[in-house]
Amino acid sequence: MSLHPMPPATEEGVKPPEDRGHRIRRRWLTAIVIVLLIGIPAGYLVISAEQSRDSGRNKEAEASATHLQRLRPSKMKRRIFEVPVPAGATRVRYYETSNWKSSRLYVQFDVTSGRLDTFLTELGTSRSALKDGAITITPRDRRTVGWNFDIPGHDWAGTSHRQPDPRPSQDVVVDLTEPGFPRVYVVSTTTP
Repeated sequence: MSLHPMPPATEEGVKPPEDRGHRIRRRWLTAIVIVLLIGIPAGYLVISAEQSRDSGRNKEAEASATHLQRLRPSKMKRRIFEVPVPAGATRVRYYETSNWKSSRLYVQFDVTSGRLDTFLTELGTSRSALKDGAITITPRDRRTVGWNFDIPGHDWAGTSHRQPDPRPSQDVVVDLTEPGFPRVYVVSTTTP
């Protein structure tokens, strides 16, 4: 007779009872799977909701703007209005207006002299088209965003870039007072 009892004989297909350690491991594995199946999608939902809320706030601020915003216009706006704001441009600001007759994008930025040439080329014109002293942006458009080109001692130059409808046309004024770092003012107008 043996001091250690023999495990009961099992029939074919019947599992032996689990030991305590195996049950604990199985419960932990089940808990981890549940956390992953629920937690990860829930985390993505929270992140997505926050991004959507931020996007909505940005769009609301953009829609309610009444003056130049200290932002770079979106790629879509730059493409629609054909205003190629150069990479590296600083102090970028813009404002957009729309009515049943036309839409306008007002953009202002500072660039280096070389990037001014790049901007004008991408716009479809050149530095040689800039006329000294020419203020090509209308008084109405200047009032809309508060641009003042009557400042004494500034070296202004301007040009207008006309394109056939439905493509936009641009009026450009450049402050060349600091030739190495000009400030560019653009009004791009498109009609539906």
